[in-house]
Parts: sequence; C-alpha cells; structure tokens
Amino acid sequence: MATVGEVMSTGLLTVDASTPLVDAAKQMHERSVGAVLVLAGDRVGGILTERDVLRAVALGQVEGTDVAMWMTQQPETIEPSDSTGHAASIMIHGGFRHLPVVDAGKPVGIVSIRDLMRVILDDETPRGA
Repeated sequence: MATVGEVMSTGLLTVDASTPLVDAAKQMHERSVGAVLVLAGDRVGGILTERDVLRAVALGQVEGTDVAMWMTQQPETIEPSDSTGHAASIMIHGGFRHLPVVDAGKPVGIVSIRDLMRVILDDETPRGA
C-alpha cells in the first residue's frame, strides 16, 4: 500500500487566519485547489475548504469576513509515512475531503480524497493495459 507522502500534493497554498475570505477564495480559484492551510506560525492552525466558502456564500456573509470565521480550527492531520488506507479511514470517519500532512508538526503537504482515489484506480488497472 502506498504512503501518504507518495501521493500528497506539496505545492501548498497557505494563508493567515486574518486573510479576508474573498482573498483566500480567489487564491483557491487561481490555483484550482479545494483547500487552503491556515498557518499559525509554522504550524497548521486551521483549514479552509471550498465547503466553508460555500457556507459563507449561502449565508450571505462573504464580504468583510476573514478566514478565521469560517475555517476548521486544529484539523486532524496525518504524517507522510502513514498509509493511504489510514488517510482514507480518517477522511471517511471525519466526513472531509482534505487532510493536512505534517512532519515533525510542520506542514509538508495535503492529501485529498481525489489523491486517494487515484491510488485505488491505479491498483485496479490491469498491468500492461
């Protein structure tokens, strides 16, 4: 089974909790990513996802708010050496699609449910096909 470190994305998009929500959403759109890590110093303090942005839009509270109001604080994390199966279990039980990857407590990547699906599909592809 693959490790998280083998499938995670390392081109992290990060913001501060004080970043205006609109600015974070624009950055997510420009980078075509579904989540941004919110740093507290050099540690993960939160995660803001497209679901969070959608919730703010649905409630009409986009303008004038910052990331801190909508992010998930202290999200669960995983280490690069953990298995993709363990990552999938955490994500399924937690009901989320993005999981920050940390090494010695510092962010080094992010793994998405899409990354994990690629592993499954690659494993099911017949060899030589």
